[in-house]
Amino acid sequence: MDRRTFLFAGAAGAVGVGALGSLTDLSRTGWIETTPVIDSPGMREGHALRDLRSLPAPSGTLETDIAILGAGAAGLSCAWQLARAGHKNFVVLAGPEFGGNAAGGRYGELGYPKGAHYLPLPSMKSTHLRDMLADFGVIEADPFTARPVFDERVLVHAPDERLLIDGQWQDGLVPTLGVNHAEIAQQQRFFAYTDTLRTAVGSDGRKVFCIPLAQSSQEPRWRALDKRSFKQWLLDEGYTAPSLHWYLNYACRDDFGAGYEHVSAWAGLHYFSSRGGHARNAEDGAVLTWPDGLHSMVTKLSTSITQRVGKSTWSMPGFAARVDEKPGSVEVLCVCIDSHNVLSTFVLKARRVVSAMPLFVAQHVMPHLSAYGFDASRDLPPRAPWLVSNFLMDGMPREAQGVPLAWDNVVYRGEGLGYVVSTHQLIRLSPPQRSVFSAYQALDLNTPDDTRRWLAAAHPDDLRTQAAIDLLPAYGRDLWRHATALEITVRGHAMATPDVGFLSRPGLLALRDADGPVLFAHADLSGMSLFEEASYWGVLAANRALG
Repeated sequence: MDRRTFLFAGAAGAVGVGALGSLTDLSRTGWIETTPVIDSPGMREGHALRDLRSLPAPSGTLETDIAILGAGAAGLSCAWQLARAGHKNFVVLAGPEFGGNAAGGRYGELGYPKGAHYLPLPSMKSTHLRDMLADFGVIEADPFTARPVFDERVLVHAPDERLLIDGQWQDGLVPTLGVNHAEIAQQQRFFAYTDTLRTAVGSDGRKVFCIPLAQSSQEPRWRALDKRSFKQWLLDEGYTAPSLHWYLNYACRDDFGAGYEHVSAWAGLHYFSSRGGHARNAEDGAVLTWPDGLHSMVTKLSTSITQRVGKSTWSMPGFAARVDEKPGSVEVLCVCIDSHNVLSTFVLKARRVVSAMPLFVAQHVMPHLSAYGFDASRDLPPRAPWLVSNFLMDGMPREAQGVPLAWDNVVYRGEGLGYVVSTHQLIRLSPPQRSVFSAYQALDLNTPDDTRRWLAAAHPDDLRTQAAIDLLPAYGRDLWRHATALEITVRGHAMATPDVGFLSRPGLLALRDADGPVLFAHADLSGMSLFEEASYWGVLAANRALG
């Protein structure tokens, strides 16, 4: 089953040793629970933007041809495209978190994802991504044919997905264990319909559901799906099976950070019908993944840029606090925060600037954003809060009956979104003795504002309980016998949610077309937080910047 997730995180830390011995020894007895390390990327930078008037005077001015504000998937893709074109006179301002939603980390020799953890096989329309994967050697042959050859090491291994139902693991994430024939029939009808949509073409000759989203059909009868929720569309079409509703609601929470009652029906169908990539050496529906998730793509992008530019100084620390257009140039007030929380500022002056920041940040940094046709009160998409929690496992906990440990593991009707096993891709004769379980959660049970207030005041113990919300049903107290370290990343504004009407926000359409001194490149322009979308806007911005 095609699934995808663009999630968010970033954390680092270590677990100390107490007077009674190592936390590892105590944890394995089950006497105590692991003390979590909590991180909130962007919080310090947000406070600095709030206190803009108290910033110190700039220490100097740095001039460059093109300045890229943000080093997430969009910003790095923009820099990669500039470097490929032979353009070396650019600077990437790293922002609060290098790699952004594709960040990663390590526990010693074990890499793990702090954000997005896989890529589906790119479709024929995702030429920018195929070009990128071929440049990195992930596509080994025939990148622009219907079935390229991919590096076997990054094609996800079986078993890839499993679902815990009533204490037993079943294969796949669509509930079938104990589900009656009538519900199974509805499941089959839904997936048969979305399969037909994979190749459906509108009256304008475009694919109905496409990645990049901007290339999707504009035919009114299909765009009308954006006027109602995915849940309402299912009910209108006669889909009532509880198992199907659970899975489709899970898919929306997994991909968009909100339940299917909030997500646009167009976006819900796009989830299942937009991809359709194939490989000569993998089954349809396969995905690409690495132990550290899409952080490997960040590493590959950075390495490629450095090799082409001939130096590593193309990236510099800091974040944008204000962007001002001047005659013939754009000036960016940049802020750096050192390890002692001491602030300094400098000015970055460029011919053109690429704003690769989330729009909820850009609205504060760019005082004249409305001049581009963007009205935050009308056009800013809702943003979903997330937790990503990385458990270092010393030995594996006992498994329930059924399908063995898989790459992606989900609890039926669970509050979270399951957990991914970082060592799944490692080829070994016996199971690894150490691994990292990365648990993902869209905190959508309350309103985003209420959740953000709770996150700001939550005690680490409360966050640890939330982090283990899916692992405890799977393993019980045995989890804490093996979890020797825990990092929890709190992201209050993690991702844009494609709610009802998101396709018609005029400000997003205006920013997509902007081609002046300031260009825009972020997944927010699509309304969906996907690596493919972010990289598309980054590559497009680079091409525009070069004229």
